[in-house]
Amino acid sequence: MDVYLKPNFQSGPILFCLCPQEVETEQYYTFFLESLKGRGYDGYFCPKSRAKLVSEQERKHVDGCAVFFKTQKFTLVQKHTVEFNQVAMANSEGSEVMLNRVMTKDNIGVAVLLEVNRDLFSGGENRPVLLTEKQLLLVANAHMHWDPEYSDVKLIQTMMFLSELKSIAERACSSLTSDPSAIPIVLCADLNSLPDSGVVEYLSNGGVAENHKDFKELRYNECLTNFNCNGKNGNSDGSITHSFQLKSAYDSSLMPYTNYTYDFKGVIDYIFFSRTHMSVLGLLGPLDNHWLMDNNIIGCPHPHIPSDHFSLLAQLEL
Repeated sequence: MDVYLKPNFQSGPILFCLCPQEVETEQYYTFFLESLKGRGYDGYFCPKSRAKLVSEQERKHVDGCAVFFKTQKFTLVQKHTVEFNQVAMANSEGSEVMLNRVMTKDNIGVAVLLEVNRDLFSGGENRPVLLTEKQLLLVANAHMHWDPEYSDVKLIQTMMFLSELKSIAERACSSLTSDPSAIPIVLCADLNSLPDSGVVEYLSNGGVAENHKDFKELRYNECLTNFNCNGKNGNSDGSITHSFQLKSAYDSSLMPYTNYTYDFKGVIDYIFFSRTHMSVLGLLGPLDNHWLMDNNIIGCPHPHIPSDHFSLLAQLEL
């Protein structure tokens, strides 16, 4: 997934980040990082948690998530990895389903806190704009569990990730404000969840009911409050909420599918952004359906299309 960010008073080149999932460890270091460094990028990568448990040879083929960013346009402030199994263990509160269903999955998320370089900002005819504070940006990338039978795990992994992002933002802006939403966020993810899922409802609406059907009536109640934006002892009002005001870059009608296989076609990949700080200027649309049919492409990977996931690209104004 690619993200362009353009400050609304900038007349120079746009800012650029890439957020791929399912990148094999060896491919990251020998191909992606080397190739993109030659084009002015740096990156941060972490493999899935099982990489710690396998041999060095096997570790090369464990996939993970990465974030690449233009070093001319961003300065790296912090980098973070969120291992969902570790967060689940720390917040299980004695819940057997949390330990048996969530902790056993090795999915991860990564986040980089970036400072937008000041010399990129200009005020008409390339006159510099004086910024009184650092312009920070939090870019996050995650890959949630795949199995359709584990909608509860996907929803909890998403809650854990946003809870950790909230902590990152709070620590980063503690000297300026106590409001973590003061730092714009861009969240790219393979959520493995359809637009009508609890995961997308949670991200889009700012919360989801504690008894949402995607929890499958399993006993998560005690540990879910740990991820509420009001804290464990706050008023939950029967919902688990987050403090980021997020919006999907893609309208639900634009992309008929982001994952295109022989036996499944649907939207499961997303770009979310802080709607209070950014707006969408442009999007990469879907592949032409007539072209797919004319070439008899009924599933991917395919010689013409190397991945079963189609690329998302958003141009955002900051």
